[in-house]
Amino acid sequence: MKNIPVLQVTGRTLAEGYENALVALHRGGIPFRTQYDKPGDPPSLDATLNLVVEDPMADPMIHMAFPGGVADLREYVLELQGRKDAWTRAINDPADTRWEYTYHGRLEHYGRWKETAGEGTARVARVAGRADVDQIAAVIDKLARQPYTRQAQMITWMPELDLSCFDPPCLQSLWYRVLEDDDGAWWLNTNIRFRSNDAWGAHFMNMFGFVLFTREIIADGVAKRAGREVRLGRLNWQADSYHIYGKDIAHANALLFGRLGSSAFSDRVLAFHDPTVQEMYREQDEAILEKIRDMNGQMARQDGAGG
Repeated sequence: MKNIPVLQVTGRTLAEGYENALVALHRGGIPFRTQYDKPGDPPSLDATLNLVVEDPMADPMIHMAFPGGVADLREYVLELQGRKDAWTRAINDPADTRWEYTYHGRLEHYGRWKETAGEGTARVARVAGRADVDQIAAVIDKLARQPYTRQAQMITWMPELDLSCFDPPCLQSLWYRVLEDDDGAWWLNTNIRFRSNDAWGAHFMNMFGFVLFTREIIADGVAKRAGREVRLGRLNWQADSYHIYGKDIAHANALLFGRLGSSAFSDRVLAFHDPTVQEMYREQDEAILEKIRDMNGQMARQDGAGG
């Protein structure tokens, strides 16, 4: 019998959970080929992951062993809030090499995509018989009215497109449910499932971004609608394929695995709520937004010219 390992991992904070998940994969993952391997690449390490982060907004939130910096985290949070939804391709134009989707676009406008039409200009199209569904607004409304519901779920997968496209969404679903404590505060618990999660190249940024999305969009939206205090409860992060690509293993060894015995955990993490880190997080806002505005303009011109 050949089984893919299932890693059961827990961490109190986001940074601790991320490091524990990487270490578990390094120790317990199995070699796997991928469709993205280049000649000479070593096999990936792969497993299925179930990670529980007990207090997602507690410090230390940021782990420094990911390929990016604090400004990149800020840009990703803005992306998940919809700032880059225009950066997608016309789905029926083989020459258009832009993104297949954005997560926010699939969540706020499920069932919508772009295609070329008329004189080659891009237009919004929808799956026949399916409405353009704002899942974000629906989930906020559902939780505000019935916090104990089991139906507060959003999905990204559109089989009409994703079973045959080159780069379908890795994120599959977000599920929310609320518990009320003895003081009347609501605790928003979250399950997030990825079909494929690049443990070294994307996992930390994914988790950080969706924790902030849940805090700033879902929890704050529910609080406003319900007139209740809403805090973040535990995050359950599930990945069907949790992997480090073979080409990245040496870098991961140098930056993290090889340092575990010679450095303290506190030297590998940052406290997100520290004023200095908050300044680093916010100081690039205008530059990031200007870059996004410029790219949005380029995308609009490309759509107007038909790709």
